Amino acid sequence: MSDQISFDDFLKVEVRVGTILRAEPYPEARKPAIKLWIDFGEEIGEKKSSAQITVHYAPETLVGQQVMAVVNFPPRQIGRFMSEVLVLGFPDENGDVVLAQPSLDVPKGGRLH
Repeated sequence: MSDQISFDDFLKVEVRVGTILRAEPYPEARKPAIKLWIDFGEEIGEKKSSAQITVHYAPETLVGQQVMAVVNFPPRQIGRFMSEVLVLGFPDENGDVVLAQPSLDVPKGGRLH
């Protein structure tokens, strides 16, 4: 287990839910990835992410799915693609990413609490 953090530290990490609008393969990435365009609602808008989720997901199956992402990290250049949010997931038994998603549809932009 990591060092304990305060509740105020937790509040600094802004985890929001968004809906995937578009998904494309990203073969140029060093590690296999999918480029995502995610709608986080009016307040945040549309953001991009490069996600290493190719083992369990194909781009055509992702459109319309809701995902959770950290939206207040600085953008990060991933090859030629600017990733603006960090999509969240958990490792399966082989270490491959399984997306963290709400079990029911929720309004876009909702914050984790």
